[in-house]
Amino acid sequence: MVMVGSDPVEVDRRLRAGELACPCGGGLSPWGHARQRLVHGLGVLRPRRARCDGCRVTHVLLAVSCLLRRADAGEVIGAALRAKACGAGHRSIAARLCRPLSTVRGWLRAFARNAEQVRVAFTALLVELDPLSGPLTPAGSGCADAVEAIGACAAAARRRLGVIGAVSAWQLASAVSGGRLLAPPGPTESINTSWPLGAVS
Repeated sequence: MVMVGSDPVEVDRRLRAGELACPCGGGLSPWGHARQRLVHGLGVLRPRRARCDGCRVTHVLLAVSCLLRRADAGEVIGAALRAKACGAGHRSIAARLCRPLSTVRGWLRAFARNAEQVRVAFTALLVELDPLSGPLTPAGSGCADAVEAIGACAAAARRRLGVIGAVSAWQLASAVSGGRLLAPPGPTESINTSWPLGAVS
């Protein structure tokens, strides 16, 4: 999987022009589409697939508006995480977002499991984007601290990159985490901030 921008026309143009790269460094070429799926908050999506000219591996090109293996848009999940950071419970969040209780509870548990890693990674990215940002004030919980770090990073990216870097906090979170904001941590799934937004094409 390779993270790309959220405009399918621009993604297709860049793919056909040879401007997208595989994680191995090889160039990506068009290779059909992934299966169509409904993403709550975005509608029906059918992501492009691409094949690396070097390693010959195929990749789904996942838009930064999505998270890996989630049927809800990053903005919808982000709204739930912000509400949790403000003290709301999963029942009120599920009712507000019109999502199943079990789904929202799953998001919150997955984010709580990753919250410290997310906080550390986004705090490091914040310092890279704005070395004069100063320390973040503790927000009262691991979840709230992680959400605060993501928001601070998004604000720093907008200050530094202007219109060129104008993505939402949750698109930034998806891009930096490689779509794995809620995924179980693993040896190949750690959040990488060595090249901010480097995965976004």
